[in-house]
Amino acid sequence: MTAPSGGALTDSDPAVLRQAGPGRSGPAGAAGPAVQAAGGAVSAGPTEADWDAAVAAVRQLPADGRVLLICHVNPDGDALGSMLGFALGLRRLGVRLLQATFPGPLEVPEPLSGLPGLDLLVPESAVETEPDLVICFDAASESRLGDLADRLAGKGTALVLDHHASNSGFGDVNLVDPDAAATSVVAEELLARLGVPLDAGIAECLYVALSTDTGSFRFDATTPAVHEMAARLLATGIRPGEISRQVFDSRPFGAVRLFGEVLGRARLEPAEAGGQGLVWTYATLDDLARHEQRPYVLEALIDPVRCTAEADVSCVIKQTAPGVWAVSLRSKGGTDVSRVAVALGGGGHRLAAGFTAHGTVDEVIERIRTQLRTYAPESGADQQG
Repeated sequence: MTAPSGGALTDSDPAVLRQAGPGRSGPAGAAGPAVQAAGGAVSAGPTEADWDAAVAAVRQLPADGRVLLICHVNPDGDALGSMLGFALGLRRLGVRLLQATFPGPLEVPEPLSGLPGLDLLVPESAVETEPDLVICFDAASESRLGDLADRLAGKGTALVLDHHASNSGFGDVNLVDPDAAATSVVAEELLARLGVPLDAGIAECLYVALSTDTGSFRFDATTPAVHEMAARLLATGIRPGEISRQVFDSRPFGAVRLFGEVLGRARLEPAEAGGQGLVWTYATLDDLARHEQRPYVLEALIDPVRCTAEADVSCVIKQTAPGVWAVSLRSKGGTDVSRVAVALGGGGHRLAAGFTAHGTVDEVIERIRTQLRTYAPESGADQQG
């Protein structure tokens, strides 16, 4: 990777990886079918039939088969790393007609600008209209694919790789494991089942994906199986110290100044979240312009906010357009923030979730307060794992 000037990306929920085969820790087991929970969310991981169908979808491609890989809008490390790592694996299999993309401007966050496989990225305006296979990464719903969602309805098979419990199961074949620490865990397992050996390029992409969604291996998602996967990736010769510095520990000075300003307006509300506390702040387009920063730098802002000792729930509200905000929610364990996000049109995990909001900052935070009161810990509503 070339030395970028970005910050840490995203984190995820706790996960317990299940055995997927003899001698190998993987994202899913084979006991029982995947089912849809209330609201359409996946409540169990892929079955052996699901894995077999996914392998067949790749293996049965014709020699001139066209494959389109899509990850969610404003891709984070897991979305982009999983997609590019898998694309490089397909290239090793001999798949020649590959395109990778995501909705919106083709702007890769600076911390990810040195990932292997970026040459496969094309703008959404240039993607195949009728691919033979569409593979979606880290998207819990079709809405996260923007205008590219229509590619799912074409003649080709739609294969979904994801780990969000709120995933609606929108693919023809769904490899969705809510217990996986990251989508990259699912991607690595499918590559293994396809017989693709890891090389340094694939490993770097998957390592970035895994480390970002486990908070650089700091969060509860960091199980023994996560470390086993990391060991397999490191065995290819990639350099974890260099990768971590580039992805997590580099930030332009303008972003440092921006963070200071935005953190200075943070508010602590100890009575919210069932008395466990809410801390929140917001950043506007004017803030970004004043400090000459790109929107991606704000993804790291949740980390210093969530460190607040007096609050279980943390929130950063980031303006993306006039009257439009991207909201990031985190919990230390006392509140299921995915329920808040789903109620407000988004999704995610128990400890990490988000949604898109409209209106003023005051209106947005009041909606969040209302949902936190609905799912306050003392009500017992957030006790479902």
